[in-house]
Amino acid sequence: MESQRQNKVSRLIQKELSDIFQKQMNTLFAGGMISVTVVRVTPDLSVARVYVSLFPPERKQELFELVTIQAKTLRHELGRRVRNQLRQVPELQFFIDDSIDYAQRIDDLLKS
Repeated sequence: MESQRQNKVSRLIQKELSDIFQKQMNTLFAGGMISVTVVRVTPDLSVARVYVSLFPPERKQELFELVTIQAKTLRHELGRRVRNQLRQVPELQFFIDDSIDYAQRIDDLLKS
């Protein structure tokens, strides 16, 4: 069970990373669309697990590699934005959220 502080930090990181991805999408990620679906923070607030949804699906692996390569740049930009709310910016670990693909697959199965 997450504490109230973990929930607040998770929401803050999700909001700011979503904004970063939206504004720097063309320069950093070559036109792919990346959305942050879930952020989970460890109890000591040192690590944030960021689950991202990537579009288009055929470029999913390429975009994910770009995100992981840019992790330090993203953490730096996040730190610049939240420097007044957090003492230490958590280390960012990125994971692909495939729940949308799973839901689409279930929907296709139900239609057929």
